[in-house]
Amino acid sequence: MTKKRVLIVEDDPTMRLGMSHFLAYQGYGVDARADGREGLHALETAAYDLVITDLKLPHADGFAVLEKARAGSPPPGVIMITGHAEIKTAVQAIKNGAFDYLAKPFSNEELLISVERFFNYRKLEEEVVFLKETLREKTEFENFIGISAAMKDVFGRIGSVAGTDVPVLIQGESGTGKELAANALHRLSPRAGKPFIKINCAAIPESLFESELFGYEKGAFTGAVEARKGKFEYAGGGTIFFDEIGDIPLSLQPKLLRVLEDGIITRLGSNVPLKADVRGLFATSKNLKERIAAGTFREDLYYRINVVPIVLPPLQDRGEDIPCLIDHFLANFRTKYDKAGLSLSVSAYNALLAHRYSGNVRELKHAIERAVILAKNGVINIEHLPEEVAGGAAAMPCVSEDLSLDSSIKCFEKQKIIAALKETGGKKMDAAKRLGITRKVLWKKIKEYQIE
Repeated sequence: MTKKRVLIVEDDPTMRLGMSHFLAYQGYGVDARADGREGLHALETAAYDLVITDLKLPHADGFAVLEKARAGSPPPGVIMITGHAEIKTAVQAIKNGAFDYLAKPFSNEELLISVERFFNYRKLEEEVVFLKETLREKTEFENFIGISAAMKDVFGRIGSVAGTDVPVLIQGESGTGKELAANALHRLSPRAGKPFIKINCAAIPESLFESELFGYEKGAFTGAVEARKGKFEYAGGGTIFFDEIGDIPLSLQPKLLRVLEDGIITRLGSNVPLKADVRGLFATSKNLKERIAAGTFREDLYYRINVVPIVLPPLQDRGEDIPCLIDHFLANFRTKYDKAGLSLSVSAYNALLAHRYSGNVRELKHAIERAVILAKNGVINIEHLPEEVAGGAAAMPCVSEDLSLDSSIKCFEKQKIIAALKETGGKKMDAAKRLGITRKVLWKKIKEYQIE
């Protein structure tokens, strides 16, 4: 384990040497200086965990050393050494950020207690920060459900890139959770306390797009009766999320590219450049490479926004997540609609498992919400589900009241594996990838279900 580094600033050579030897014997890395100026220089040239400084020093006093230490990143702790007549001054040092003070004369035991108390306090502080960060990550991902390998990859990539400022392109079919991914990226970032502005590129008329993004000055065009900020200004210091970026007008793409490159915007009707300190997140359900080939999306803009891609898989490619999602949405809607004891019948549960969700997670969510609203007598039956979910269940051999819940799930799992093997021509690596599981798990399932 790395030694904790302690700087001692003390002009009395006997005290300085005594404290240095004692703390070094206790396992600390000790550096000692004889006056305030040397202490300030040491803080400029090296990093310390703790500073022990006398209040009265030649060339610069203990308050100067305290101030310098507090300016560090991260700042070390400071223990002030004082005489009995300087207690009031020591209290002021505590107010200025010192952790503790020792009044002369003090024993080695008193010194060690103060030092260890500081490091115990710092350890608790670090644990609190860790727990807060863990809780924050859990909160951000709590509506983003998945145990499949594909979703674990998504969570890992979000966690890796959230703390940076690089642009992220989130790709996936409608209903896969692209906005949830953008929310997590913003709220896990250093910009979390700043604005998060969302723009649906498919919903803004082309004629209004430029003024919406960059704002305008009074009189810039007919109807501009007063100056107005654009989205980039409102998002100052925060994040802008461009949903369906593939639908942004071609005429505006060069201007957006320039803003992303230079970080400068100009309002309509103005020649004054404004700094745009924002992070860009982008999402699309379209194939942007096809749009580039068709001439409706600029290739240079594509490469500018696609620094880190995150691809959200369709729900049908991560079937093992469906039971988790069912439980999650059912719990949420029980609370929302005050139906605490509501349960799913086996047939309704199996129908939800068997359905191929072209609308992805959004379709599953709305199916369960509808069922919770319509259900009576405390049970969701198959007739409470949307017709396309309930109707498709009739053709599924795994959907039967005669089967237990565990048997139905195993039956459905076997069907999914057989379908994946057929679709990939028996290639197990490709089938495992399609199913969102490892090749080893697929082999185990093939043996368990005796699939030829």
